[in-house]
Amino acid sequence: MNLQTSLQEFRQELTKIALVNPFLVSSLILFSLLLLFYKSKRSSSELNLPPSPPKLPVIGNLHQLGKLPHRRLKTLSEKYGPVMLLHMGHAQTLVLSTIEMVKEITKNHDLAFADRPSSTAVDLIFNGRLDMALGRQSDQQKEAKKQCVVQLLSHKKVQEFHFIREEEVAKILDKLRLSSVNREPIKVNDLYISIAHNIISRSAFGCLYENDDGLHQSFGQLGRRITKLLSAFCFNDLFPFLGWMDHLTGLIGELKMTSKELSQFFDRVIKERQALMKDDDKVDDMKCLVDVLLYLRKKGLQSDLSLDNIKGILMDMFIGGTDSLAVTMEWMMAELMKNPRIMRKAQEEIRRVVGNKPKITQADLDQMEYFKCVVKENIRYHGAALMPRQTSGGVNFQGYDIPANTRVLINAWAIQRDPNLWDRPQEFLPERFLNCSDDSENAEHRHLMFSFGFGRRACPGMSFAYAEIEYVMANLLYWFDWELPDGQKGEDLDMSEKWIFVIYKKLPLQVVPQPYSP
Repeated sequence: MNLQTSLQEFRQELTKIALVNPFLVSSLILFSLLLLFYKSKRSSSELNLPPSPPKLPVIGNLHQLGKLPHRRLKTLSEKYGPVMLLHMGHAQTLVLSTIEMVKEITKNHDLAFADRPSSTAVDLIFNGRLDMALGRQSDQQKEAKKQCVVQLLSHKKVQEFHFIREEEVAKILDKLRLSSVNREPIKVNDLYISIAHNIISRSAFGCLYENDDGLHQSFGQLGRRITKLLSAFCFNDLFPFLGWMDHLTGLIGELKMTSKELSQFFDRVIKERQALMKDDDKVDDMKCLVDVLLYLRKKGLQSDLSLDNIKGILMDMFIGGTDSLAVTMEWMMAELMKNPRIMRKAQEEIRRVVGNKPKITQADLDQMEYFKCVVKENIRYHGAALMPRQTSGGVNFQGYDIPANTRVLINAWAIQRDPNLWDRPQEFLPERFLNCSDDSENAEHRHLMFSFGFGRRACPGMSFAYAEIEYVMANLLYWFDWELPDGQKGEDLDMSEKWIFVIYKKLPLQVVPQPYSP
């Protein structure tokens, strides 16, 4: 009997109980909710807690989040302040919405705010493995992050991987030229997922792994599936006494199945890379992240590095390097289609700098001042939404008592649209980043860095992300002109959002490429 069959039978049995004796099920739920409500009231009455919006019994403020929590939390913070406490079921959640609060954490409380909240999805998908992005703060987590930075994400390594970006982008350009013959609209998110997957696959795993028979879909699409699971509603996270409901909804079964698929994939990657290693290999011979990690383990240079630890690191790179980058590039293309003036100005600069050369070089990218401003503005305008943290102990913050294990949401989306920080924050204006001085403490580009986190939890992949976005988008804008299908106009383009762990474009963007001859 396999796992899926067992879960299906379990759900059927619970459903039978609910049908035969609904009073029993209702009583269990009611008792659990009342006990949770009593516990939360008793624990919070003795502390000087931050202000909170009015809440309902048991569910607290859950009903106030809506489908776009980053926007709703910004609205609530404008009324209740930049330090606000929400009650999400049993979980007290501190919401911070201004850059001053972030600076306060960085300066005085970075260690106290450096943990991550526990999550059923993270625990099951990563299966207890070391995880540097979403896992709890630990010495192993710090060491994993250090190895990734040194071996894959440092400025030097990012430049060494430039040939991978060149080769993968060249393949995409050839495909686009073929599709442009018949003026076929393309769904740009699929295009970007393919590019992002191929680049991270070769950089981290050593080769491409596409459409493997052991997975339900291509690995690029698997990244999006995992993102959806990480943001799925989970009873156990908010109402632990109702954790059994996650079996009824099928969430636990899907999480375990996904974890198994990922584990089998990384087992295959590790086995194949181990078979290629030689006894006289040196670390300088290693061509990808997994090779370096296996080398360190084999030579005993990293004693705590188990195979499960390596899997956790590779999962981070796979998840962080595919879907989030694809989403960022889709938003950038959408903004360019909506703003033809910006599109024209960026293309004119790119084509002037590159001239008649057969390919774009890093030296060319370094001269594209306005284009880089477009990239930065896109990250400001469509960057990270809610960055989760958790307090490792009780802390006094801004005069308030913040208990240990309080979940913390830093609303980066609100910070990047704060009118006290940005001029005309609701407009897409790349010009705001022109002539920014690196020496200025308050330079706008410095504020932009908060989109990648900060302190001990800063995203180590910022250089990798910028290099990929700049090279991919510069090539697409140089080699093609772009139109919307069926005579659509850019000003009418629907820019609605949907929130699934990151901020997606609700309606996928479709465009028609037209080859450009220099």
